[in-house]
Amino acid sequence: MGAKRVLFGQRIRLLLSPRDARHAAGHRYRAWSVVLGLVIVLTTMLAPAAVAVETPSPGDDATQGGEQATEQGVTGTLRDDESEPVEGVTIVVTDASGAEVAEAETDSSGQWEAMVPTGGTYTVELDTGTLPEGVELRDPENNPLEVQVPEGRTRPVIFQLGEGEADRAQAQAIARAVANGLKFGLIIAMAGVGLSLIFGTTGLINFAHGELVALGAMLTWYFNVDDPQIQLIGAAAIGIALTAAFGAGLERGIFLPLRRRRFGLFQLVIITIGISLLIRHLLLLFFGGSPRTYSDYVGQEALHFGPVSLTPRDIVIMCLSVLILVAFATMLQRSRTGKAIRAVADNPALASASGIDVDRVTLVVWTLGAALAASGGVLFGSAVAVDWFMGFRLLLLMFAAVILGGIGTAYGAMAGGLVIGLVTELSVLWFPSELKYMWALLALIVVLLVRPRGILGQRERIG
Repeated sequence: MGAKRVLFGQRIRLLLSPRDARHAAGHRYRAWSVVLGLVIVLTTMLAPAAVAVETPSPGDDATQGGEQATEQGVTGTLRDDESEPVEGVTIVVTDASGAEVAEAETDSSGQWEAMVPTGGTYTVELDTGTLPEGVELRDPENNPLEVQVPEGRTRPVIFQLGEGEADRAQAQAIARAVANGLKFGLIIAMAGVGLSLIFGTTGLINFAHGELVALGAMLTWYFNVDDPQIQLIGAAAIGIALTAAFGAGLERGIFLPLRRRRFGLFQLVIITIGISLLIRHLLLLFFGGSPRTYSDYVGQEALHFGPVSLTPRDIVIMCLSVLILVAFATMLQRSRTGKAIRAVADNPALASASGIDVDRVTLVVWTLGAALAASGGVLFGSAVAVDWFMGFRLLLLMFAAVILGGIGTAYGAMAGGLVIGLVTELSVLWFPSELKYMWALLALIVVLLVRPRGILGQRERIG
């Protein structure tokens, strides 16, 4: 009996070692390939419906208190040949009809920003008459510039002054895109960790995970903007707690009884699709189809760190994301609950034989996964806007992050999320912003061709 305990203890220590991410195996990748294809088909089928309601009409309720729900515009920095900022230069922005919609003037650091009412195509022109004496455009034929401004986003515009300014401006644009990519990637990583853990412990591919993101963001908006108008931090705590309780309710009320009745994984996946559609359209029914913003931390002045401009809100979002991911990783690695989660993810039968309550661990995973998804939704809503379709738009990127990082591993989802965020934001420097999600999926394909197990996936012996 003592020898059996020693051997069993060695097996458990092996299960709980830091290199226990063993779910990136051949048969699981084939299953995820089918899932990714299904997600792409669903996206293609449902995308026109999203476009129809994503951009609010002039008479819609996308504004709160007379202020625009999302901010979009163009920005840039002017420097001369000696890398000195050029102050007092006027930038004029006109719409497709030729009407002037915004005007900006470079400040003492050479930076300027012009906000436009809605996303669309705009013409940005530098008034050469306001350039200081001896400073000229390097290529006058590129003035004015036609720019496609995405809804709720700021698009960098580069005017080249003198020799060598193009490379410097391009480096600044890349630095800004990297900062935005890190922010977006951290949000994707946070939301994707729960998706990876649920699959790792139960084998279930949860198509309703995106709706948990939207539910957390929407509930926070309700408590922050509608009654009782709680400050955003308190409203976010309530929204995340309610979403976590909802995730626990899904596990206890639906999936646990179905697993005990020996429902197959394919049947459970179909049920998650139905739950996703139900939640998504209930959000549309109760909250409407217009994007909305929280009432706190809007209209902040950007802080400049060299070529990078970030608002205090963006800095807090990035710091909070890192803190939450580090705290979760520490819990997963050091705590008894985290070790139990990893043991169940590796081998549920062996974990159950060792005395671990697999059903309780699964409940904890669903609760934590829903809470992380809601946290990602709140941070994404703070950075951009909140709408009923946001969860489904992010779901494809979360799937890509999970597969890219290594299926079934929480740390892999974190790494995959950062890669997806960087590729998505950097691609808009050279390609239209409408294609940025396509480049993220292309990066997924390229990485899997080089490393089929994903970034942090480990080899697993089959048979």
